[in-house]
Amino acid sequence: MLDTTVLIIDDDDDILLSARLFLKQQVKTVITCKSPKDINVVLSKSEVDIILLDMNYQKGASDGREGLYWLDHILSIDKDYVVILMTAFGNVELAVKAIKNGATDFILKPWENEKLFATLSAASKLRASTRKVKKLEKIHSSLQKDLARGFENIVGQAEGIKLLQKTISKVSPTDANVLILGENGTGKQVFAYEIHRHSQRKNQVFMHVDLGSLNENLFESELFGYTKGAFTDARDDKPGRFELADGGTIFLDEIGNLTLPLQAKLLSVLQNRTVTRLGESKERKINVRLITATNMPLHEMVAKNTFRQDLLFRINTVELLLPPLRQRGEDILLLANHFLQVFSNKYHKESRKISYKAADVLLNYNWPGNVRELQHVLERAVIMSDGYEINEHDLQLNPNRFSNQPAIHEEMALGDMEKLMVQKAIDKHKGNISRAAAELGLTRAALYRRIEKFGI
Repeated sequence: MLDTTVLIIDDDDDILLSARLFLKQQVKTVITCKSPKDINVVLSKSEVDIILLDMNYQKGASDGREGLYWLDHILSIDKDYVVILMTAFGNVELAVKAIKNGATDFILKPWENEKLFATLSAASKLRASTRKVKKLEKIHSSLQKDLARGFENIVGQAEGIKLLQKTISKVSPTDANVLILGENGTGKQVFAYEIHRHSQRKNQVFMHVDLGSLNENLFESELFGYTKGAFTDARDDKPGRFELADGGTIFLDEIGNLTLPLQAKLLSVLQNRTVTRLGESKERKINVRLITATNMPLHEMVAKNTFRQDLLFRINTVELLLPPLRQRGEDILLLANHFLQVFSNKYHKESRKISYKAADVLLNYNWPGNVRELQHVLERAVIMSDGYEINEHDLQLNPNRFSNQPAIHEEMALGDMEKLMVQKAIDKHKGNISRAAAELGLTRAALYRRIEKFGI
């Protein structure tokens, strides 16, 4: 049996009955329709693979013009639909024109069952091949973005990092949902990719979605996709991030920023494992590994009714809490030397070493921006340094530059830490949002949302 859904459009009840009786034993689903005027409704409700389309509908008509018209209409909805035209009037010229107009094949009525099945088998393979190519194109595009982003492996010898690596080795081969908690810059995306890299889905796409940068009005169209004409600028069908990640891993970053209505929409998708594109009613099955992350205190937010408890239960089968860099003293120089090598290679500079005084500055700095800040500091030092050594002046760090600010204590809530870091970055750059956002590793839109949230 073919794993295919076939739509048959013909105004002859006997033809529809004959086709249904034969094909229900040969294909997964058979849908029948008497009038081509109902095509839009049927296609909006069902995932159709092959369309058997009659060429003539008006009494006495035999020129096939109606069939060609509806063929063009179907392909305008989706040019990848596989359409097989049917007619009781054999005409080579008409068949050639139909193929030129985009039809996949042409069969005569009454058909031989073996011939019909052979035609559908070939069409089913073509449909599957087209879908695979489109998906590979999307995956290739996503992988290219991943490569350009240059993922780092986990670097660290601190006890907390070792324990996290042990947990990752256990959870990665499963499909368990993982929630990663930690301050900004602690490497949540790196840990997410490490889980994907050691999973059964490692050869499939890793789809990173920054929920913090998504406008609320774009949430559904970006994550679930849309159809042509769903809104003003929807000129073509577009699959959402969940569809593109099918078979792979989707990483939803900054999930704590979602409003309650958006949380409800996301929960529905995660529970049903289906998405519905904007502008259509049919559900599309998805098969993804879910990893989420946030720097916000989700458990406290549940108590305050600002985050859904059922969504939290859904996303945190396994929960990872990443330690801030200030709690990883033994890793600071290890990471610094790692980044030093990475950026020396990137900028085609000779290998450099960190001087003793520079190392002392690195070890005594509080690192409010965590690993991301250390990475930026070393990149800038490699670019600006002239000598063989990276000295304290190359780092451009003043351990006391935030001395007039309240200290960051380990017992502070993540939200308080985030507010303090945002305020520091804005003060440092004298209100320049672009520079403050760059230092924090955020988009301007994401920083503006935090400013509004914290009342800064």
